[in-house]
Amino acid sequence: MHARKMRRYAAIFTMLGLLTTTLAACSGGGSESTGPAGKEQNEPLKSLTYWVDLFPDAAAIMKSYGEVTAWKEIQAKTGVEVNFQHPAQGQLGEQFNLMVASNKMPDVVDYGWNAYPGGAQKAIRDKKLIPLNDYLEHAPNLSKLLDENPEWRKMASTDDGDLIGFPFIREDVTQQVFLGPAIRKDWLDKLNLSVPETIDEWYTVLKAFKEQDPNGNGEADEIPILIPAGELAFAGAFGTPNDFYQENNTVKYGPIEPGFKEYLATMNKWYNEGLLDKDFATTDAKMTDAKITGNQVGSTVMFLNGGIGKYMDLMKVSQPDFQIVGSPYPTLNSGEQPVFGHMDNPVTGIFAGITGSNQNVVETVKFLDYLYSDEGKLIVNFGKEGETYKLVDGEPQYTDAVLNNPDGLPISQAFRKHIMGATSGPFVQDVRHTKQYTIKPEQQEAMKLWSGTTQEKKMPPITIAAEDSSRYSSIMTDLNTFKDEKILKFIMGTETLDNFDNYVEMLKGLGIDEAIQIQQEALDRYNSR
Repeated sequence: MHARKMRRYAAIFTMLGLLTTTLAACSGGGSESTGPAGKEQNEPLKSLTYWVDLFPDAAAIMKSYGEVTAWKEIQAKTGVEVNFQHPAQGQLGEQFNLMVASNKMPDVVDYGWNAYPGGAQKAIRDKKLIPLNDYLEHAPNLSKLLDENPEWRKMASTDDGDLIGFPFIREDVTQQVFLGPAIRKDWLDKLNLSVPETIDEWYTVLKAFKEQDPNGNGEADEIPILIPAGELAFAGAFGTPNDFYQENNTVKYGPIEPGFKEYLATMNKWYNEGLLDKDFATTDAKMTDAKITGNQVGSTVMFLNGGIGKYMDLMKVSQPDFQIVGSPYPTLNSGEQPVFGHMDNPVTGIFAGITGSNQNVVETVKFLDYLYSDEGKLIVNFGKEGETYKLVDGEPQYTDAVLNNPDGLPISQAFRKHIMGATSGPFVQDVRHTKQYTIKPEQQEAMKLWSGTTQEKKMPPITIAAEDSSRYSSIMTDLNTFKDEKILKFIMGTETLDNFDNYVEMLKGLGIDEAIQIQQEALDRYNSR
């Protein structure tokens, strides 16, 4: 690996008197330091501009994160005014690209910086992003976290060892699962069936859902399972996700492996027998909502809060028996531990990056590092003591302002109104927040079940080299278009699986071997970080 040439900036400054003991501990004496723009940084930070996507649930009830109780409290504690800039809803990527192409950027940009053309390393080379390596003496809280968790440091770095920015970190494995297979428990109980674990058990259950009228309306209108083509929860059972994976540090591509043909054959069988929703290829979120609340869908893959929690809340009055539970990721053989499943990395890839336009780098570093302190973590995850949480035996407990909102806000929006921990940002998401946010027993049990995958073949958060990025992107754009079209045809039977080998050859012709090699080089670099 190329070692990064270190640039040392010599001095530490006293932060605002309003800063807490934790933040004040970050500040040293009063000599001068010069930032990249050449401006002396001997004055405390008064304000900064902060660009970040406004989460849709938040956008429904506020114009800016400046309205969030936790952000108000952070600003009161530090004396730093945060001026938020939010891209238009649904235009995150486009507006990020327009912004980085301009000469003047906000002080902090909160984004998945590896989506920058050529990755975060290229953004650093282009002087759009300032890596944190030279500033860690001003960030003792983040430094301690990364020293104690070397894998987090790897995930937060480029291949050259540059720290990209202040990361969003999920501290516990249960927080890294929020999506997985789920099934109607009341239907299972009615038909005297258990939660399925193997693909064969799934077939038995889906047949019963199709043939035994579990919704009790006397019509054969049940949709036993509603999942998209290539769904990881089921493709993974055959050892081949619909993506790249690694075996003993060797990169493979699932859709060309023999196991993927077995997966397609199973889906084709389910489709032909009416077990898989006949409209699976065209069903959008709105149609999914209608089918689930219309008491038609027996199983699917859904979110913990935006799925299990949401639908059970919606149905509790009209249909009190309605119950959705998580199910284990399916395997081929009984007793096997599933390998693949939807699981995010602890360092998610979203970073509050300090931009090349920032005139007060050292003071911005100190400010953002405060959010990783014990006090900062409490505020971002729980808000304001006495208003949105109280301490019970030393443990923070949300008040009714959040859990039983007096304005009638649904719990997801009440959380967004008061805290940052329900979205993402430059902080550690507290597991004590998650336990109170995800409160239904069905959700808690699903978190445990979905956490039970080995993930041993998962690709880590690698970065495609800048010099390979345009070629790689070109290959994968054409390849994905062809592959996705073929997968639909194989599942729906408009093309026979006798053509699978020919399909693999077509993918090779489109450059999949070269794409695998580019991924392999990226994995090797990641492992050498």
